[in-house]
Amino acid sequence: MPEVFRSEIFDRRLRKSISVAWSIFMRKVGYGIIEINKEASMQLQYAYILQQLLPLLTYYKQEEAKIELETGVPLNGSAKEIDLLLIGSSTGGVTKIAVEMKCYRTITSSGGKRGATDIFMKDVYEDLQLLEKYIEAGHADRGVSLVMNDMKNLVIPRSKKAKCWNYDISHSAKFNNIHLTTPIGGKEIDITLHRKYEILWEQHGKFWFTEIEGKE
Repeated sequence: MPEVFRSEIFDRRLRKSISVAWSIFMRKVGYGIIEINKEASMQLQYAYILQQLLPLLTYYKQEEAKIELETGVPLNGSAKEIDLLLIGSSTGGVTKIAVEMKCYRTITSSGGKRGATDIFMKDVYEDLQLLEKYIEAGHADRGVSLVMNDMKNLVIPRSKKAKCWNYDISHSAKFNNIHLTTPIGGKEIDITLHRKYEILWEQHGKFWFTEIEGKE
């Protein structure tokens, strides 16, 4: 097999590994095998599953794959941390896929009720903007957002009259080339997205899950 073609196939396997690990994670969380009560535990549990998969997806001695958590990178004069960075290397070079994760639970880890759904919705869009910027800055070749929540109204809303729905994360929401400035939580917002997006949720147990990647 030509080296260039082999490298392209490896890149596809790397990207597929994120989806396969997410599929496993969704089911284990949805049916109670894994308990997730906040974003930190989501990141660790997902990373563990992905780490177990990577050796199964390297077929040649020249292929290597690893993950890094909370990788610090410079961005527009400040420091940012990528939730998870998947790094693959082969004879074709190095491929990096940035992953950002978001988790919303109606009950907090301390047992109280959580509000601020509008902030969560806005944060999903901010993560997509971050992923685009990581790619533009050369910190990643691709960017994927993994999101979970346990609130049906975020996925299948009864109404979209509130201003927070300018940050629409409902099932089948589509958007591209948008500039959002609707204030949330009393703070000014400035989000620009250049890629095409579609949000598709999948339900397992009492949770909803989505995997989002922008297309050029």
